[in-house]
Amino acid sequence: MNAGETQRTPWIVGVSGASGTPYAAAVLRALLDAGESVDLVVSRASRLTLLDETGISFRDAHWQDDLREWLSRGADGKPDSFEVDLTGVRHWGAGDLAAGPSSGSYPSKGMLIVPASTACVAGVALGLSKDLLQRAASVVLKERRPLVVAVRETPLNGQTLRHLVTLDDAGASVVPASPGFYAGATHIQDLVDFVAGRVLDAAGVRHRLYRRWKGELGGSRPE
Repeated sequence: MNAGETQRTPWIVGVSGASGTPYAAAVLRALLDAGESVDLVVSRASRLTLLDETGISFRDAHWQDDLREWLSRGADGKPDSFEVDLTGVRHWGAGDLAAGPSSGSYPSKGMLIVPASTACVAGVALGLSKDLLQRAASVVLKERRPLVVAVRETPLNGQTLRHLVTLDDAGASVVPASPGFYAGATHIQDLVDFVAGRVLDAAGVRHRLYRRWKGELGGSRPE
């Protein structure tokens, strides 16, 4: 790096196979809107979920076109709902265990896993590192960087709850994909943005995705 050059320090965003690809899209858009750089890892299982929920095939060779189409859609599936600038995004293949995020010497601000399936939670809690998503999460934990896990499956059995406690003990923030209604949601996108906003709150990233509680009952009701 040349003198005076600013080192790129991205947030790693891992998308696992749980239902909830609109949550990932909202988080990615908000990170980019905040001027953050993003390293994206889309698991093999999540590509099936994305295809099922949106009809979009996420292909490594065409990831920019596919990601732009995905992020431009609203939670209701309507295309071209958002303008997207992918300048700050770098994509790594899920099977690339030699990728930058697989090493602790690779700079990052931390990692957000959204949505996080119970299989992903188990893999990270047990340190399996079976793919880049799990390996990157293990690296973030060992380097004591922020890890936010947005678990989105229900019900949760005892085994998964123990895995979540393990992640909490390791320093991760566990954020269930559980939307709140006090912010005055009137559209499905509002509910998605609430969860995405709570994920970003846990990571310390500023955003304007939802109306915050101000201690006034009924404050979110329309006039």
